[in-house]
Amino acid sequence: MHKIYSLVLLLFDILLINTEPTFIVNRKLRMGMVGGGKDAFIGSIHRIAANMDGLIEIVAGALSVAPESAKESGRMIFLEDDRTYLSYEEMLEKEAKLPADKRLDFVTIVTPNFAHFAPAMMALDKGFHVVIEKPITLTLDEARQLKKKVEETGLILCLTHTYSGYPMVRQARAMVREGVFGKIRKIMVEYPQGWLSKMSEREGNAQAAWRTDPKRSGKAGAMGDIGTHAAHLAEFISGLKITHLCADLNIVVPGRALDDDGNVLLKFDNGAAGVLVATQIAAGEENALRIRVYGEHGGLEWAQMDPNTLLVKWLDKPTQILKAGTNGFINAEAAFNTRTPGGHPEGYLEAFANLYRNFALTLSARLDGTQPSPLLDFPSVDDGIRGMAFIENVVKSGSSQEKWTPFEV
Repeated sequence: MHKIYSLVLLLFDILLINTEPTFIVNRKLRMGMVGGGKDAFIGSIHRIAANMDGLIEIVAGALSVAPESAKESGRMIFLEDDRTYLSYEEMLEKEAKLPADKRLDFVTIVTPNFAHFAPAMMALDKGFHVVIEKPITLTLDEARQLKKKVEETGLILCLTHTYSGYPMVRQARAMVREGVFGKIRKIMVEYPQGWLSKMSEREGNAQAAWRTDPKRSGKAGAMGDIGTHAAHLAEFISGLKITHLCADLNIVVPGRALDDDGNVLLKFDNGAAGVLVATQIAAGEENALRIRVYGEHGGLEWAQMDPNTLLVKWLDKPTQILKAGTNGFINAEAAFNTRTPGGHPEGYLEAFANLYRNFALTLSARLDGTQPSPLLDFPSVDDGIRGMAFIENVVKSGSSQEKWTPFEV
């Protein structure tokens, strides 16, 4: 009953805010998952986020490459035995043959980076929409191929850059877009973590093992894992695009195969300058993502570990403190992505759920033949391409003696 009531409130909010044609969701969307079995971290996060609004149900999965783990994982989340598959190929082949009222609507891919491209391409080929973890693929060339496939099929792809789902990130973006700070001049973004301060990949840490392995993670370590989040956030809030960069990449822990620390100077397409720091050897840090954006008249500051707060700083008046949940003080976009009353913490899971909700309502509108609200945005394949381009260009710059490297997409 609570889920139905929450859904009614959600749709009522859309009717209040949206000037576009509205729609009614008449059933849950059917989701299949590739990866994310019982021993995985991110799979359960996706399932919680997808379930938060009652718009989605997971009905099928190829949850592990290990047969017994795949079966056990399916039982743990109450999948039917005949829809617990031992490979993504089997799942996509069989699901595509089911009647329209039973087969999947979309596939979520939560495997390590090297195993993103093939299931995403096959899912699109079979007519399924896609939600996919970042970075979108292992290489920039794969990302370009994936974009081509999305364009050919006309299907929807959502890339889960989680931090773009926070309400106060949406508030920050709207304020910059409205021009209240004037021309943007400086962007400073940092993402320090400390969990790879020692050789954890050789101590049984499965997450560390694949994220520091070039064959499974790709060309970059820290810059691929968290640097892409920082770069996306800088472009997302500012509305600007990186045009040039100068990177210094480091392997601090002896014997590690990929960078665990890095610093990047940035140039943006309006002439603004930026600094990006991504490190996983900042001992004692957790997920201390922080961004500051400065314009002619003032600036803003947002930190992931205090996500309900946005500091707005002015050249000629005191700093303002804006809080999520305080409707009347935040804009419609931030309010739409706020779930709890003022003073009640909401964070990572809710931000993740905002992306799933926006994707689900967009897809439901597509299925109903109606136009989704412009508030229902989420990162797309284009964001994925820019993320892969960031990795490629940072690695290229880091190994070059040139001061500046053009940002090639």
